[in-house]
Amino acid sequence: MNKSFDKILFITVISLIIFGILMIYSSSSIWANYKFNDSLHFVKQQSLFALIGLGLMIIISKIDYKFYYKKSNLILGICLILLILVLIPGIGSVRNGSRSWFGIGPFGVQPSEAAKLGLIIFTSKYLNNSNKFLKSYKHGVFPILFVVLIFFGLIMLQPDMGTGVILFISIVALLFISGVNMKFFFILGGLGLFGVIGLVIIAPYRMDRITSFVNPWKDSLGTGFQIIQSLYAIGPGGLLGRGYGNSIQKHFYLPEPQTDFIFSIITEEFGIVGALIVISLFIILLYRGIKISLNTNDKFSKYLSFGMTFQIIFQACLNLMVVSGMIPVTGVTLPFLSYGGSSLLVSMSSIGIILNISRSSN
Repeated sequence: MNKSFDKILFITVISLIIFGILMIYSSSSIWANYKFNDSLHFVKQQSLFALIGLGLMIIISKIDYKFYYKKSNLILGICLILLILVLIPGIGSVRNGSRSWFGIGPFGVQPSEAAKLGLIIFTSKYLNNSNKFLKSYKHGVFPILFVVLIFFGLIMLQPDMGTGVILFISIVALLFISGVNMKFFFILGGLGLFGVIGLVIIAPYRMDRITSFVNPWKDSLGTGFQIIQSLYAIGPGGLLGRGYGNSIQKHFYLPEPQTDFIFSIITEEFGIVGALIVISLFIILLYRGIKISLNTNDKFSKYLSFGMTFQIIFQACLNLMVVSGMIPVTGVTLPFLSYGGSSLLVSMSSIGIILNISRSSN
């Protein structure tokens, strides 16, 4: 086994995190000073999580990835228990209308983030052991799909549709590369369409998000407010932007810009050039992750590295499409850049596993 990991991937991730901390300060300083009388409030917390995440990523990069193969059932079981516990009033706490957090002092831990990683590990082991059954829907595809739907259902009860979609599509992507018959995906697409319609019917606020996506100016001070302010940030950015710290939209126009809509502030302050640099870093991450997946020697690590890489990139794509008005608001953060400790720690843990797999790549 090689003793060195993929340095390009490591440097790319560290670059995203450092730039994210700088942008969290720029985007949140006004709001943090108003709410907490401390312009560094969000930067301090994110920096703490980044340091913990860095140590975690380095440690995980030294743990043989085969460890997760052996412990996949235990990891999935723990994630399932946490998703159930967070729904219990008095144990889980409500933030922004979703009961998806465990409150620990001033910090919050989101078990659905860990569930995304746990399910990738479990599915990678399942596909490694069940390849000969994947031609059979009954014995190969349906069992893992049943497990995924349990997790998806628990996350939707919070509710957190953005995380649920990322989790579900990531597993579907793994099934796709494992060689499942294409007919299955057409059937799944049809069922998914009916499922989305059902989710909209039982929660009318989702229809409000769809109508505000089609015409945000119809309710410019309500459901369309966030996306309008995002576009007002992106539009004036031009080629080079207004300059670091000079965003106008962060002055109480764009709500909590350090979270889901941090890319809007990046584009406003650094223009198209800044946006392209961020997108390029994610493309490098995608390239290195796929290359590691192709070069590794066993199917479990192939599925594992591909699944985690796909999950990060798919989440990034969803976020960029939301802030640019291409899809309705989903509440999905931008990996490594948006404020949020749980998302950052899980993303860095995923990279740590991929880095370990890269050690065994030829």
